Amino acid sequence: MRMRIAVLTGFFGLICFASFAQDKINVDRAFWLAEMDKMARPVIRSLAHDSLRIAMPQVTSKNVDNREHRIQVQYLEVFGRVLSGIAPWLQLEGGSTEEQALRTQYRTWVIQGFDNALDSNARDLMRFDVGGQQLVDASFLALGLIRAPWIWENLSQDSKTKLVASIRTTRRFLPVYSNWLLFSAVNEAFLAKYADSWDNMRVDYALRQFEQWYVGDGIYKDGEHFAFDYYNSYVIHPYLGALVDVIGTKTSTYNRMFEEIKKRNQRYAEIQERLIHSDGTYPASGRSVIYRGAAFHHLADMAFKDRLPESLPAAQVRSALTAVLRKTTESPSTYQNGWLTIGLYGAQESLGDFYNNQGSPYLATALFLPLGLPENHAFWSDLAKPWNAQQIWTGQQAAKDHSMH
Repeated sequence: MRMRIAVLTGFFGLICFASFAQDKINVDRAFWLAEMDKMARPVIRSLAHDSLRIAMPQVTSKNVDNREHRIQVQYLEVFGRVLSGIAPWLQLEGGSTEEQALRTQYRTWVIQGFDNALDSNARDLMRFDVGGQQLVDASFLALGLIRAPWIWENLSQDSKTKLVASIRTTRRFLPVYSNWLLFSAVNEAFLAKYADSWDNMRVDYALRQFEQWYVGDGIYKDGEHFAFDYYNSYVIHPYLGALVDVIGTKTSTYNRMFEEIKKRNQRYAEIQERLIHSDGTYPASGRSVIYRGAAFHHLADMAFKDRLPESLPAAQVRSALTAVLRKTTESPSTYQNGWLTIGLYGAQESLGDFYNNQGSPYLATALFLPLGLPENHAFWSDLAKPWNAQQIWTGQQAAKDHSMH
């Protein structure tokens, strides 16, 4: 018998914001929570009520390659992306009464959502064998569970069994010779963490290949050719970081490599922070720019893991990421009927890629990773600090940047 789901009003996020705003120290956290709730609620609440397929618009990029297929996979795509972004916050305990109530509601929804996604009798059953894109989508789901063990611990045994089988199903798909190698590897990291049975060859291949693709100064190629885009942040660095965290507990084989990856992680965090202009904008370069704030997935991940380099004070990063969050959500056309539009600054269909559907822009939830830090952590509690672009372009004395080599 399915659990009952307590229904909160859609204005919960605004109520939280009003309450938190009374505390000047946590005004940024209040804004982040309100934006996270606004972005994630339609997805997670609908799935919990077995109505995601009913509620979610069937939208694709104007440049789509196969509309029918892209719509078919959008449900697992949106669930995995949202879960990977809000997972650290779901894992967290404590906080204000309002925040705890909101988290309790989301936890309830997420567990029920998994039950529906894995129930062959549910409308929202999610298949993992439709096509290669499922390898990608499953990995974001796996990444979310790696970030939030609480979810795994609270799934029913039936859902655990089905989820493990579903993740394994994606092994039938050959990854593209690119960042997709990391999708396969993180699926195996999930299995290593929770099923204790994993294919170390898929992990080994990805790790060794990215060693070959490292070009210097914390940056990797994404395949055989270098591209100036944000895939080092969308996928490469956060996924390598997840492999360090999980696989590093299973074998000492990669210890030396993992130490190098950690150094590159820190250098690329520095580069990311300097890409954020003084008004929160950043270069709209390369493909997948409709992922909005996920361009700084890596910087958010490093902040959440408390691994920022000494050159980046936590409050400085908070200030920079808050500016990005404001800029990428302030357009009146950011949402349509409560759902994210395809675009970077509002609805900009021309910026879509051939693989984009309604679920694609929800990688933007990756920006919310630092909500997994408690409100008394320096990231939230320290006074706001201008980031490098603000320091430099207001004539302040700023630290000189230099290559890690």
